[in-house]
Amino acid sequence: MTLFELVMLLRKRLKFVILLPLITTAIVGVGSLFLPDEYTASTTMYVLSKTGDEGQSSVTQQDLSAGQMLTSDVSTILKSDRVKNDVAERLGLENLKGYDLSITSSTTTRVITLDVTGHDPQQTTDVANALVADTSNVASEVMQIQSVNVIESATVPQAPSGPRRTLYAFVGLMAGLFAAVCVVVIEDTVDTRVHSGEDVEEIIGVPIVGHFPQIER
Repeated sequence: MTLFELVMLLRKRLKFVILLPLITTAIVGVGSLFLPDEYTASTTMYVLSKTGDEGQSSVTQQDLSAGQMLTSDVSTILKSDRVKNDVAERLGLENLKGYDLSITSSTTTRVITLDVTGHDPQQTTDVANALVADTSNVASEVMQIQSVNVIESATVPQAPSGPRRTLYAFVGLMAGLFAAVCVVVIEDTVDTRVHSGEDVEEIIGVPIVGHFPQIER
C-alpha cells in the first residue's frame, strides 16, 4: 500500500479517524484527574572531607578525583536501605516506598542535589531533610568524611509537580490516532469484496472495456 492509497483510505473513514483519538484523549484526560497530586521537595548538600579541604594552597588532580569518588559514595549511601529505614523510623513511617528519590551529582564539584517526590508536601519535605541529616551521620561514621553540609534545605512545595496530565492527554491522542490507522488498514486488508473495476482488473488480469451505469430508481 502506497502513501497515497493510505491517505485516500483514511479519508474515506475520516470520521472514525477523528472520533477515536478524541475518545481516547477524553478517557485518558478524565482518568488522570483521579490521580493524586505529587509534590517534589529539593535540597542541595556539599561533601566536606576530613583531609584535603583545609591547609592547602592548591588542589591537585588527585584531590579532585578523590572528591568525586567521595561524592559518588555519598550518593550511594543516600540511596541505601540503612538510611531509608533510619529516616522512616525517625518520622514514624513504615517505609519510604511511597517516595521517589532522584539524586544528581556533578562530576566537577562535590555538590549533590536530592529531589524527593511524594503525595503529601509537608511529609515529603521532612523526608528530604531527614535523608540529608542521616546521610551525614552515616557517611561520617563509615567514610573519611567530616560532614555533609546542607547548602539549601528543602522547603514545602506550594504547587504540585505532577502528574503531568497534559502529557497523558497527548499520549492518549497519539495512541488513539495510531489505533484508528491500524483498524482502518486491517479492515481494508481483510476485506476481499470487489468494490470497483480496478479491483476486477487486478483479480482477473483482463482490462475492463465497459460497464453498466448505476441507474437510480
